[in-house]
Amino acid sequence: MANLVPLLQSGRKAGKPEWSAKLIVAALAGAFGSSFLYGYNLSVVNAPTVFIKTFYNETWERRYNETITEDTVTLLWTVSVSIFAIGGLVGALIVTPAVKYFGRKRTLLLNNVFAIVAALLMAFSRLAGSLEMIILGRFIMGIDGGISLSALPMYLSEISPKQIRGSLGQITAILICVGVFTGQVLGLPEIFGKESLWPYLFGVIVVPSVIQVVILPFLPESPRYLLLEKQDTKAAEKAFQAFRGKSDVSCEVEEVLEESRLQRNVQAASILQLLCDSSKRWQVLTVIVTMACYQLCGLNAIWFYTNDIFKGAGLSPEMIPYITLSTGGVEILAAVFSGLVIERLGRRLLLIGGFGLMILFFVILTICMTLQDRGEWLSHLSIFCILAIIASFCIGPGGIPFVLTGEFFPQAQRPAAFMIAGIVNWLSNFAVGLLFPFIQRGLQTYCFLVFAAVCLAGATYLFFVLPETKNKTLLEINQAFAKKKGHSEVREMDQFAETRKSSGEQERHFTSTLENGEIKARIC
Repeated sequence: MANLVPLLQSGRKAGKPEWSAKLIVAALAGAFGSSFLYGYNLSVVNAPTVFIKTFYNETWERRYNETITEDTVTLLWTVSVSIFAIGGLVGALIVTPAVKYFGRKRTLLLNNVFAIVAALLMAFSRLAGSLEMIILGRFIMGIDGGISLSALPMYLSEISPKQIRGSLGQITAILICVGVFTGQVLGLPEIFGKESLWPYLFGVIVVPSVIQVVILPFLPESPRYLLLEKQDTKAAEKAFQAFRGKSDVSCEVEEVLEESRLQRNVQAASILQLLCDSSKRWQVLTVIVTMACYQLCGLNAIWFYTNDIFKGAGLSPEMIPYITLSTGGVEILAAVFSGLVIERLGRRLLLIGGFGLMILFFVILTICMTLQDRGEWLSHLSIFCILAIIASFCIGPGGIPFVLTGEFFPQAQRPAAFMIAGIVNWLSNFAVGLLFPFIQRGLQTYCFLVFAAVCLAGATYLFFVLPETKNKTLLEINQAFAKKKGHSEVREMDQFAETRKSSGEQERHFTSTLENGEIKARIC
């Protein structure tokens, strides 16, 4: 770590993006106790499915002295899995007041209470002989996921320099993929994927939460939150210094103040107010489209068919859990690749290109699945298509929607925007879980064409509406959206830029007060 500091300093001198040690630690610690757990809880229920259903059966017989019906077991298991999304929706609904009152960092810290309680409920459910503890634990874990998938991207977008905002934001997606992979690994029969040890799969959830609780208190709160919402200039300046790794943060403070002046008449917005704000209509619609496509683009269908396709390729049932690990590995590699190139290629190309590649491979997969009896090579091509679809998703649609939500809106509207994104995300998640079995039953392998159509609709919308946001300020992003609308906001924003030039004396006076640790102008 000591060798990292000179490297970071030399990078700054060369005009390169500023990666400070505290910025990296904050991103990793925040994501490890948040998005990692979300990904882990997506995959952890797969391996012990048979054992948990057996536990449900034994518990039912012990209570009611009768054998549980297959339909009842299926219903209980479906509720256990899908209630995670309902909890996520509840979490998304409460995240706005939480981040306003407690702040971004403290919300992430307090959110660990949900994760720890959920982990203990599920881990001790077998010992207590209570199937309700698993269902309740999944619901509470969903609340944790709903809060973290909004609070974490908000925190990351507010602590990162604009030059690396996309790369840092992709940590959310990368840790989701790592969480999914970890759930797959720990679910192997050699570890916790056996009847006597499956409760430990849920007990492991405590570990990332405890690590976050230990590390995050030593890191600063979002400097934007401190300056714009708490008017705490000293704390904001110290936070900027910690995250930038330098003492002179006047440019960073000025950028935040510029946003404040632009939005001086904007009050903290509710969902309804944001939806009714004509100046943000395209931004809100873009968030809704990207988050809906994030869940509806068919990745859940891929997971559903994976085992069948692997069996069709001649793989033995004993080998399938290990081959499935390749899907988790591809997820991680693709997400890391996206994080490395997002500041070079931009959000538009990765997002639209990711959807485009998914369309291509969904069509090929449909053909392969329909004609798989005509040759063994078609089954192998199906495996390739599965891996390609997963990689295409993780390169763009898997993480960029969270980044865009943090980039589109000013401080006063950002919590409401993330609440909208979270609601759409979790409702779409629940809809997929509810409707996909019927779609699959009715269309069989042709169900992939439905998801290809969703990807096509999303890519088409984004091609015509989404401006490039990499390395741009909020003002520049708003201007790009306004130009697409042909709205009078363009003239208003240009006038604002000219007004800034005539207020130089006032800015220098305000900046000088920062050096004295005092605030002599009210920040609206």
